[in-house]
This record gives sequence, C-alpha cells and structure tokens, in this order.
Amino acid sequence: MNIMYFIIPKCDVAFVYDDFNVRQVLEKIEYYKYSAMPIIDRSGHYVGTITEGDLLTKIKDEYTLNIRDAENIPISTIRRRMDNRPVHAHAVMEDLIDKAIQQNFVPVVDDNNIFIGIVTRRAIIQYLFNNNVKGDA
Repeated sequence: MNIMYFIIPKCDVAFVYDDFNVRQVLEKIEYYKYSAMPIIDRSGHYVGTITEGDLLTKIKDEYTLNIRDAENIPISTIRRRMDNRPVHAHAVMEDLIDKAIQQNFVPVVDDNNIFIGIVTRRAIIQYLFNNNVKGDA
C-alpha cells in the first residue's frame, strides 16, 4: 500500500516554524487543541516535534512567566523530550506502522527532507479496521 494514500498534505497540517517564539506556539497549540505539532524551518525542512510538555518543562524550569514574556523565548531554545521520526514519501506500510505505534502522527518528508505532510495514527487504524475486521465479518 502506498503511504501517500494516507497523507494529510502540508497545506492542511497545523505546524510551527522553528523561529516562532513560545507565545506563538502556545497560542497555536491552544487554537488547534493539539498536544504536539511538527516544527519546520523556513525552507520547509522537518526539524522535529514540539509538545505541550516540552513547553511546560521549559517554563517551569527557567521562567516566572506571563504571556508577554513568552514572546522573548524562541522555541529553538527548548529541549524536546523526543521528536516524531519522519518517513520518506516512498516508505512502505510497515515503516509507517512501526513509527505510528510510537507516535500519534508520522511526519512525511521527500528525498530532500522537505516536510510534505503527516499521516495520523487514526488514519492507519481506520484503514486496518476497514480492511481486516470488516472483511472478517
């Protein structure tokens, strides 16, 4: 199965740029109600994943913070606990499933490591359910 069948293209994905500040990221996470978002650079390369926990840890450890102060903290200074590992657009389904077991979304990059979208764990589970469970009924 071609993983491009599952992809949510970059134009439909909420992401943050690596030069955003903490306030911008907090507001975007709050608006979309996500717990994690992909980070890309201005050239479109996938950088990593920022989570609510990463932000909270930075704030707790280093700042007595009001939201205006958050404008002075670039997210590039935040240590991330882990990054969602990407797959290449030509990856096989097994690679996608392997990563989705550990991550709630899988970033997809092209051969130049340019971020092109994500595949959600939900889409994979739905596909497997529709093709295995319903087929057995």
